[in-house]
Amino acid sequence: MSLLGSAAVAMWWDMAPDLRSEFEDWHSHEHFPERMSIPGFRRGSRWASEDGGEGFFVLYELETYGTLTSPHYLARLNDPTPWSTKMMPHHRNMVRSQCRILETNGGGVAQFMLTLRVSPAVGQADALHRNLRPLLARLPLLPGITGAHLLLTETPNAPTTAEQKIRGGDAAADWIILVSGYDPEAVENVAAAELGATSLEQAGTLSSTAASLYRLSYTLTPYDL
Repeated sequence: MSLLGSAAVAMWWDMAPDLRSEFEDWHSHEHFPERMSIPGFRRGSRWASEDGGEGFFVLYELETYGTLTSPHYLARLNDPTPWSTKMMPHHRNMVRSQCRILETNGGGVAQFMLTLRVSPAVGQADALHRNLRPLLARLPLLPGITGAHLLLTETPNAPTTAEQKIRGGDAAADWIILVSGYDPEAVENVAAAELGATSLEQAGTLSSTAASLYRLSYTLTPYDL
């Protein structure tokens, strides 16, 4: 998949099994349509942990970085619905990153998504970007792979929203690498080789990397409303 727009919100959290059915109902039938009705929101996608665990990954693709502080978006963040108010305290271990899209390659929406949360080593930010750019451009040409992207967290200077207060505060990632594909084995091979710990450290990251594989659960665009 090629990401739509120049900015994104990338989020990870855990949802307890006994709440999963209601969560997916709320997220699919109220929350996603609400978000996709906001000007500047291009696509939302929800991905469930491929290993059957409690983890979810959600990605909102935005027209511009300015959408993150638009009056329409902030109005929704500060006026959650009763159902949202009920569900958001159950978003455990929340990581929410407001990002600029640095690189996006590929096309379409595939079934599997690898997410990696990394940070550049001291003084290596520019080198890391230079090293990742050709690699990410090449990955979608591999069998089983459809997209490869690089996002950089850049949190806007804005007051804490009502939704954030309900959740009790969110963590944030730093740099985010996303790789999508239709073959989970091919995506896992990329995670072990081209984007394995050794390769990433050689490219300029710190040794600590959070990598997870997800399966597509639902996606929505404004055109679906």
